[in-house]
Amino acid sequence: MAVVLDHHLYGKSAVRLTKLTRHADRHDLKELRVDVRLHGDFATSYTEGDNSKLVATDTMKNIAYAVARQHPLTDIEGYGLALADQFLRHYAHVSAATILLSERGWERLTSGGAPHPHTFVGAGSARRVARIKRTRTAAGVRAGIRRLPLLKTTDSAFSGFIRDRFTTLKDTDDRIFATTLSADWFYASDEVNWGECFDLVRRTLLNVFAVHHSLSAQQTLYAMGEAALGACTDISRIRLAMPNQHRLLVNLAPFGLDNPSEVFVPTAEPFGMISATLRRI
Repeated sequence: MAVVLDHHLYGKSAVRLTKLTRHADRHDLKELRVDVRLHGDFATSYTEGDNSKLVATDTMKNIAYAVARQHPLTDIEGYGLALADQFLRHYAHVSAATILLSERGWERLTSGGAPHPHTFVGAGSARRVARIKRTRTAAGVRAGIRRLPLLKTTDSAFSGFIRDRFTTLKDTDDRIFATTLSADWFYASDEVNWGECFDLVRRTLLNVFAVHHSLSAQQTLYAMGEAALGACTDISRIRLAMPNQHRLLVNLAPFGLDNPSEVFVPTAEPFGMISATLRRI
């Protein structure tokens, strides 16, 4: 039987990194998960057991820490570009490096009415993420958000959908709209003020979710993506995913009580999944 190695890459996953930057008046904190993937001619390590071209994955981990020591790490995109560049500069046979980054959010604790200089509180389950792919001729940068919970208690409707013998859902002009937002946006270049653009896109997405009169999750998702592209000219396209996490009105009539849209049960599954990609034309 004849076979061929069709595709290969390898790397180190789940490198945990905490970077503490000590200033005279405060400490800055960053916590990341880093995944490294190297592309190149490593075929003989698979087909012949020849490891002479392999960079040990433990070495990749050590390089991630060494680059973190030398980089200010004010944003994950800049750090990811520097890390990818280190692999390409140090290993001539590596053709490309992909770096996946996920940042755990920490916010300064407010104490005595002011941000505390060295005490932090977790910012919740949401993560700031980035994907860097650098070749020897170009770099691509993608940034985004994962698992950001959003909920509005009104100003959301859903009606006019197809009705047939399988349909039981009722039209509504007032419902709870709950989701967990994941978004990715693609930068047109690798020379961007990463932190400023991330904050602008995130703020724009949240503001539109809040103020948009929603006729469907699809319509609100489109409005959010359109506004983000308009707000930050450095991004060329954006992909959004918004699961529709239902809150179902509880029937309290068996207990002799009314329920004027006050008591609901949140459901985890099943859920609607709404997603789309918008790009500039």
